[in-house]
Amino acid sequence: MSDKNEIVLVLDFGGQYNQLIARRVRECSVYCEVHPGTMDIAKIKAMAPKGIILTGGPQSVYGDGAMLCSPELMNLGIPVLGICYGSQLMAHVLGGEVKPAPKSEYGRTNVHIDEPSSKLFHDVNSDTICWMSHTDYISKLPQGFIKTASSADCPNAAMEDESRNLYAVQFHPEVMHTEEGRKMLQAFVYDVCGCSGDWKMDSFVEKTVRSLRTKIGHGKALCALSGGVDSSVAAVLMSKAIGRQLTCVFVDHGLLRKNEGDEVAAVFGPDGPYDVNFVRIDARERFLKKLEGVTDPEQKRKIIGGEFIHVFEDAAKKIGHVDYLVQGTIYPDVIESGLGNSAKIKSHHNVGGLPDHVDFKEIVEPLRMLFKDEVRSVGRELGIPGYLVDRQPFPGPGLGIRIIGDVTEEKVRIVQEADAIYREEVEKAGAQKDLGQYFAALTNMRSVGVMGDGRTYDYAIVLRAVKTSDFMTAESAQLPWDVLQTVTSRIVNEVKGVNRVLYDCTGKPPATIEFE
Repeated sequence: MSDKNEIVLVLDFGGQYNQLIARRVRECSVYCEVHPGTMDIAKIKAMAPKGIILTGGPQSVYGDGAMLCSPELMNLGIPVLGICYGSQLMAHVLGGEVKPAPKSEYGRTNVHIDEPSSKLFHDVNSDTICWMSHTDYISKLPQGFIKTASSADCPNAAMEDESRNLYAVQFHPEVMHTEEGRKMLQAFVYDVCGCSGDWKMDSFVEKTVRSLRTKIGHGKALCALSGGVDSSVAAVLMSKAIGRQLTCVFVDHGLLRKNEGDEVAAVFGPDGPYDVNFVRIDARERFLKKLEGVTDPEQKRKIIGGEFIHVFEDAAKKIGHVDYLVQGTIYPDVIESGLGNSAKIKSHHNVGGLPDHVDFKEIVEPLRMLFKDEVRSVGRELGIPGYLVDRQPFPGPGLGIRIIGDVTEEKVRIVQEADAIYREEVEKAGAQKDLGQYFAALTNMRSVGVMGDGRTYDYAIVLRAVKTSDFMTAESAQLPWDVLQTVTSRIVNEVKGVNRVLYDCTGKPPATIEFE
């Protein structure tokens, strides 16, 4: 894919916003990939990127075990932008000095642009709000650099050596709190790197369909269809490429939302709009038995991911001579499951949750390098109806990671019923329009309550609703109080086993959107 598109590399040094940087670059119609900060120089040269961005990170560049890069990276003739830790890294390896800051900065900060003629800041206001998050600072610039921006507590908030196309900012232009961050990143990829912006979803569909036809040839493929956005788009993309050589297998693992199995069958089954081979497998008992007594979320994901593969292997044997397994893996799945020395946020069931041995010739993941909104764009390009393309994301492990603690048939029933009530009332009130995701989860907490004249000792349901444009950062949504009251009243009165309803006000970070 990237060999025919201009590419900007994001080299990751453990920053929490590594995905977000790449996403922002792609919003500029420039293809971007995230790789470990330790990536070999020879591999970087082979990829011939138009630019390189160094991410933030949790370490101090002068500390023991700090992730560093070779000074050679700065001398490849490729433009480099260092962000936060990346800016300090640039200063450190090129002979500048980085020290503990006399005063740390965290949050929204006014930054003054000292060099408005800078290519990075030429379209930015002289005073602009940026997001800072650092305890170290650049105390001395490397030779050849000039200061281009400053704040009250950070004299070198940005620096550059234009002659070598080296730029650095102490703040985070990728987060939405940096009001003119998009302008800065756009200036870097276009004015500094000279990109033309050739990353378009229509060309992605055309290239991918052609590539899939070549890869699969006359072979057969099995698509792991969950009915969610990602697997649905993958299924239609594969169908466009290889037609009836594809069989979509929908595994009902018993951890779906209420009535969701029937809804998936209505879309992809024989009466649906797509001419695909469709197989529905009832594996509810099989999955629940495997999950019996398991409380650790990582173990749940691995069990669910592994069992999915085994069910698909069994299905492939019945179909006969299936070489390829198709999954709706997307780029955040890959990155969050662990990238180089970055922290593993969680193992996605279709990435880190895969067993060591898979009984297929190859796993095909046509959406592996796309972010969620790009997947939706592909879906629209393929003509998939809006109600499918724009539906809310649902995790592959399903309600297994919306049930804290062990998973039982009774707990699944509770969260299914509560979630259905919540979704119904939110949609009835028209409150879903600005929400990126909303759902009910089951805590592992039981508390005393009073219903009628009797004492209860039942579970607490937690409701979550977030606003997000990219699913990499999110803020808790402020739902109307009367809606929450109605939902609460219905859940405690209609769902047996629940006597308390809570609302999650936590953003991402520090939380994730899902619970486990």
